[in-house]
Amino acid sequence: MQKTVVINVVGLTSKLLPKMPFLADWVKSKNITTIRPCVPAVTCTAQATYLTGKTAEFHGIIGNGWWYADTKEVRFWQQSNALIQSPLLWDELKNINPNITVCNMFWWFNMYANVDVSCTPRPQYRADGQKIPDIYTFPSSLRDELQQKLGQFPLFHFWGPKTSIKSSQWIAEASIIADKSKNPTLTFIYLPHLDYNIQRFGNDFSKISNDLVEIDTVLKQLIQYYESNDTNIVILSEYGITDVNKPIHINRILRINNYISVRIENKLEILDAGASQAFAVADHQVAHVYIKDKENIEKIKLLLENTDGVEKVFYKNDAKVGLNHSRCGDLIVIAADNCWFTYYFWLDDAFAPDYARMVDIHKKPGYDPAEMIINKKIKFPILTIIWKLLKKKLGFRTIMDIISIDANDIKGSHGKIPKDKNDFPIYISNQKNIPHLIDAIEVYHLLKNEVISYKL
Repeated sequence: MQKTVVINVVGLTSKLLPKMPFLADWVKSKNITTIRPCVPAVTCTAQATYLTGKTAEFHGIIGNGWWYADTKEVRFWQQSNALIQSPLLWDELKNINPNITVCNMFWWFNMYANVDVSCTPRPQYRADGQKIPDIYTFPSSLRDELQQKLGQFPLFHFWGPKTSIKSSQWIAEASIIADKSKNPTLTFIYLPHLDYNIQRFGNDFSKISNDLVEIDTVLKQLIQYYESNDTNIVILSEYGITDVNKPIHINRILRINNYISVRIENKLEILDAGASQAFAVADHQVAHVYIKDKENIEKIKLLLENTDGVEKVFYKNDAKVGLNHSRCGDLIVIAADNCWFTYYFWLDDAFAPDYARMVDIHKKPGYDPAEMIINKKIKFPILTIIWKLLKKKLGFRTIMDIISIDANDIKGSHGKIPKDKNDFPIYISNQKNIPHLIDAIEVYHLLKNEVISYKL
């Protein structure tokens, strides 16, 4: 078995490589393969596809979240590894050689996986309303070791308006500490930094060049460390982020046509998905539409097909998308090239739920990239945040309602298969004779080969 590290640089494409001086030079002696992304091309689905070699139809991870029919809830960013319904790469490798050890640093569905070392974000939600940055690790002693050496995990730099290189830097340094301590055979590292400002600004190099240099510096640290320890290095990405300029409010369309039900709480509207005739779970450029009365499927399909900003509407059993799974919506909707889907269901911002203006990934019935953007209508945002935090520390209840609900602020998205292959994710390694273009499910076999066949 060859000691291997797989570094997942979110959003990395061949288009961005030239702007990253260290990595651009390092890859000159490597092989770069383009990956045709899975659908949806989002974090949870892509990672599950890479780790199982199966499409979502088989592994069941149909997005970053979905409708749980048994509890009548939309849930995003669940963490149990048991949600993946196909065997994983490390299961096969451990069957081949029981002595192999695996370390998972922040790849998703991390908790309770059949790995030897793991670390994933797991904030504490306290009874007084505070959200405290924290991590979950296996073994549990690693949690204290990492935070004693590196400080508290910078959760608010991992997601939200304060996102920065600090979270990826922390993950990189934690990975090195884990490697020195546990010496795993195979390590997976997740570096999310490019996901932030490319969604905020699109592929505008006047605004994202510094982000590329920052992640390049982190990669230099990791690559130099692992090369000094005779480790085979793979760098890959899950998707490329393309420019968008038009949000599509798919739930508002369904509501105007009397399919959505809402209830009023504290004079604000809450999506009542369980009572709705139809609703959409929006996830970047892909949306799952769940329909209660199946006789309405054709009518709703026609409605959405005639919606500006929608490229295609598929039935869940359409083989072209490979999403025929019980978790899927009855219809799968793909956005047009310059468009993406919001979860917004209210028709008047005055009645938007309180969580709409907060970073609250578990309450929202869909993905919300605007959580990275502070509401421009707040005149003094820094002072406002400081005042709200001070009130919390003094024991007063307050809402961190600082997030934009103007979806036009988002300039980059992903989820569909881009038309330009330069926007596809990539796979960088020392392996020879790899085709120039592979499907996402083939990454599994390449990674397996890295560990059992490749020799430095």
